[in-house]
Amino acid sequence: MQTMQTMQIAILVYERFTALDAVGPYEVLSRIPGAEVVFTAARPGPVRTDTGSLALTADAGFDDVTSPDIVLVSGGPGTEDLVADGPTLDWLRAVDAGSTWTTSVCSGSVLLAAAGLLTGRRATSHWICLDYLPMFGATPVTDRVVIDGKYATAAGVSAGIDLALDLTGRIAGDEIAEAIQLVVEYDPQPPYATGSTAKAPAAMVEALRASNLVVESAVGR
Repeated sequence: MQTMQTMQIAILVYERFTALDAVGPYEVLSRIPGAEVVFTAARPGPVRTDTGSLALTADAGFDDVTSPDIVLVSGGPGTEDLVADGPTLDWLRAVDAGSTWTTSVCSGSVLLAAAGLLTGRRATSHWICLDYLPMFGATPVTDRVVIDGKYATAAGVSAGIDLALDLTGRIAGDEIAEAIQLVVEYDPQPPYATGSTAKAPAAMVEALRASNLVVESAVGR
């Protein structure tokens, strides 16, 4: 079991991020003994989610967070504005150099790949975004959570909770991870069976895929 007196976890948020991508992992990771979570953006201040009806305050800017132990990149439609954003990609490269874990949820893996951090590595993403990973040198995998070295990526949105529990077990041990799972009562029993492309009707999948705008303009498709 890995032990730490203080472990800083930086969760990257930006305009039009998806709330659960950040808040789901936060609910788990923030409960690890010794963990210090800091929501980070290019500049401190409120950052609005993709729905527009919710804002989360980033208490720290890039200059304030230089050596986190864990980096977690949230996803969301705002990804398209950042895949060629120099300051964001530079910050990811800089903090990755000293991180113990570099992680993402949903389309956040596209940002990690655009920064060159997933080249030659296996990674997952939201099912709509998987095709973008090879454009930046990563190998797409459809698993819900993918670990390749110190890089951990989660599929879409709710998969970030699975990733956070997996990391918690690796960092603090199974007993703590299991206790946190019980505290947050994470016991999914959805009333519908359309939570993956393997289960959802093909027409629904194609209709949603056709409506996708994430990162298209930035990668020139």
